[in-house]
Formats: sequence, structure tokens, C-alpha cells
Amino acid sequence: MLGNHGRSMTKTIFTPLARLLAKLGVSANAVTIIGTIASVGVACATIPFGYVWQGGIALGLVLFADSVDGTLARMTTGGSRFGAFLDSTLDRISDGAVFASVCAWLIFGWEPSTARTVGLVGGLIAIVGTGAVPYARARAESIGVLAKVGIAERTDRLIVVLVGAALTDWGCGQWWAVAGLIWVAFASLFTVGQRIAFTAGALKKIDGHI
Repeated sequence: MLGNHGRSMTKTIFTPLARLLAKLGVSANAVTIIGTIASVGVACATIPFGYVWQGGIALGLVLFADSVDGTLARMTTGGSRFGAFLDSTLDRISDGAVFASVCAWLIFGWEPSTARTVGLVGGLIAIVGTGAVPYARARAESIGVLAKVGIAERTDRLIVVLVGAALTDWGCGQWWAVAGLIWVAFASLFTVGQRIAFTAGALKKIDGHI
């Protein structure tokens, strides 16, 4: 949702930067790797130590700049299969670092409570779910089905959990962070279910059975 609407805006904003990087000889894969290191480093150095809204803003900027590598690839090599593979794989590492950092904040920064327990359960499910969402799509594509269905993209999931955590850090109540984690957990599992159902339907039409 948010990812689809924001793509054209980020493309417009970051095209000049991509042109500059292309002139300097920087590859799209290098940008992908640097972006991953930045997001993992920021997440691990801020959120677990209580610098939640600061880390959220920094991660938001990194996330906003996530389209630079794709724009640069289209300008230079036109994109490559390895580049797409690398980008998708490293995105999973970035996502895991963000959700693990939020869970660490709950463990070390919150007093034992129902909210903390519910938030941790939601966070752990979110970590599993956000990994299963792209895997379901990739596995479907490997057998000839384009399963792009789903209620929330990667950008949506990250924004929701970071905004919820920031609101809690600003004193709006612990349940904002918990709600963000629970929503991501639900959205991820629901999307996996959608992709399983879509793939089953597509294969039934092709093979006559599942």
C-alpha cells in the first residue's frame, strides 16, 4: 500500500543521486550492501538502548532511500538477476534486525507486564512472519505462480512498527508499540495465508488438482 504510493515519489527524489553515483562508478550492489549495513547498525545501536524515536527517524530515512539501488541499477546495467536476489536477501536481514531490536527494547527496557508479554509474542511472530511472506512468493514463483497478493508490503510493516514504538517512547502508552507489533504479526501471517490460497488456486487451474 504505502510502498506502491511512495515509489514514484522516491524515484523522482533519488534519481539525481543515482545519476551522481553512476558517474562515480558506484554499483547498485554496493549501495544495497551499504544500505543493509546502515539499517542493521542503526537498529542495533539505538532501539535496544532506549533511543527509540531517534532510531525510528534514522531508519525511516534509510528506508526512504531504499529505492536508490534499484534506480541506479536501471540507469547502469538495467538490473540483474543477482542484484534482485541480493536486494531481497539483504532486506530480510534488515527486517530481522529492526524487529529483533524492538523485541530487545521490550526485554531490557520495560518492566514485566501484560503489555510486554503480548508485545514480545507479537514481535516473535512478526519476525517469523516477515520472513515467511517473501519466501512464500519466491517459492510460488519457482513453480510458475506469481503470488504478489497480500495486505501489507515490507514498507508498510516497518513503518507501522516504528511509528508504534516511537509513540510509546514519546509517552503515549506502551500499547502503541504492542499494537504495531501485533498488527505486523497478523498482517504477515494473513499475507502468507493469502499467498498459499492464491498459489493453490492457480495450480489447481493448471494441474487440475492440488
